[in-house]
Amino acid sequence: MPTIRLLTEIPGPESRKLVARREAAVSRGAAYLTQLAVVSGRGATVTDADGNTLLDFAGGIGTLAIGHAPAEVVSAITEQAQQLIHVCSIVATYEPYVAVCELLNAVAPGDFPKKSMLLSSGAEAVEAAVKLARAYTGRQALIVFEGAYHGRTNLTMSMTSKYALFKSGFGPFAPEVYRLPFPNVYRRPAGMELDSYIDHCIATFDHALVAQVAPHAVAAVVVETVQGEGGFIPLPPRFLDHLRARCSEHGMLLVLDEVQAGMGRTGRLFAAEHYDVVPDLLITGKSIAGGLPLSAVTGRAEVVDAPHPGGMGGTFSGNPVACAAARNVITSLASPAFRERAEALGVRMRAHLEQLQNAFPQVIGDVRGLGPMLAIELVKDPVSREPDPDLTIRITRATLERGLITIRAGLYSNCIRFLPPLTLTDAELDEGMAALHASFAACVGSAS
Repeated sequence: MPTIRLLTEIPGPESRKLVARREAAVSRGAAYLTQLAVVSGRGATVTDADGNTLLDFAGGIGTLAIGHAPAEVVSAITEQAQQLIHVCSIVATYEPYVAVCELLNAVAPGDFPKKSMLLSSGAEAVEAAVKLARAYTGRQALIVFEGAYHGRTNLTMSMTSKYALFKSGFGPFAPEVYRLPFPNVYRRPAGMELDSYIDHCIATFDHALVAQVAPHAVAAVVVETVQGEGGFIPLPPRFLDHLRARCSEHGMLLVLDEVQAGMGRTGRLFAAEHYDVVPDLLITGKSIAGGLPLSAVTGRAEVVDAPHPGGMGGTFSGNPVACAAARNVITSLASPAFRERAEALGVRMRAHLEQLQNAFPQVIGDVRGLGPMLAIELVKDPVSREPDPDLTIRITRATLERGLITIRAGLYSNCIRFLPPLTLTDAELDEGMAALHASFAACVGSAS
C-alpha cells in the first residue's frame, strides 16, 4: 500500500492559508523552501494541514536520522519534562548533561582522554570549537574551505562560503579567516586525472601556508568531513590525510565539522569513521537529539579544558530535555543494527540515483556522497557541467506536488540532497524514488 496519500493539490488551501499568515507576520529573511504547512510527523512521513501524507526526504535538513517522533525518544522527552525542563548547566549539574558527554567521549574516534561540551545549535558549537582551539594554541587564524557551511553567526558566517545567499549585506566579517579551495572531484579541470587533481589541491594548501598565513599563526583547520550545503562532497581520503599531517607538524588543530554529516548520516556514527584520521575536535549537531536543539564539541581533553572557567557555556546549552532525547538517540545510532540498516539503505538509494542518472544523463552530472548521505548535481550540459539551478527548483517543486519533500544544496544551488529518516523502509524509499523519477520525466522529458 502506498505511503504517499494526497487528498488535495500540493500545497493545499489550508497550507496556503498558514503560509500567508507566515508571510504577514514573519521576517522575509527567514525564508522557506516549500509552501507546505506541516501539522504532524511519524517515521519518514509528515501530514500537512490539508490531511495529505507525504514522504519526507529533507528530514529537517538532517536532524531526523531516527525519524519523526520515534516512540522511545518521545517517551524520554516526556519523562524528563515531568522532572526537570531547565535549570541551566551554569547554575547546577544534572545527570542527563553528564551522561551525554560521557557517551560522546566513549563513542567518538580517538584512543586518548576526551571531554565534551554541549551547546544548542551547530553554529554555536562551531564557535565553541574555535574558542577552544584559540585558547589551547594561543593563536588566532583559521583555515576554512570554499563551499563550506558552518553557520549564520558573525564568526561562522565569516567561515561560510556561498556569499550571495548567506553573507550579502551582512558584513563586516570576522578577521583572520583564510579560505582555500576544497577538492571537488566532479569539478576538477577537464582532462585532469584524479590523483593529479588531489596532488594539485595538496600543493595549493601547502602554498597557502607560505603565501596567505604562516602555520604558527593558525589555531585550527576547520573542515566538513562531507560538505553539506556545499553539495554533499566527501573529503578525498588522501587530502584529509595531508591535513592531519600538516596540522600535527605545525601544532594546528584539525577540527571536523560533522553537524550535518555526523550522527549516523553516512551509515556510521561519525563520518570520520570512514577515514583513517582522528581529529583533535569533532563537532556534532542536527540529529544528535532527534529534532530538539542540541550540539556538541568532543575532543582531546587538554584542548576542551583549555579555556578559563566561565569562558564557555550558554543559558540553554545542554538543556535537560534535549539531553534526555540525545542519550536515547546516540545509543540507537551507535548500535550495530542501525549501522547495518543505514549502510544497506545507502546502497539501495545510490542504486536508484545511478539508475536515474542513466535515464537522464543530459541533466544529472554527478551522483555522490557517503553512505546514505547522497546528492545529485544538475547541469545544463554534461560536457560543460554548467550548473542548472532553475531545473533544480522545478524538480523539487515537482516532487512536492507528487508527495515527496526534497530540498536543494550546492555552491551553485544546483544539487538535490537526500536526508530521509534512516528508519524508512525499502518500500518507502522505492516509492519516493519513483516520485523523483516521475518528476524528472515531467520536467525534462522522456528518459534517454
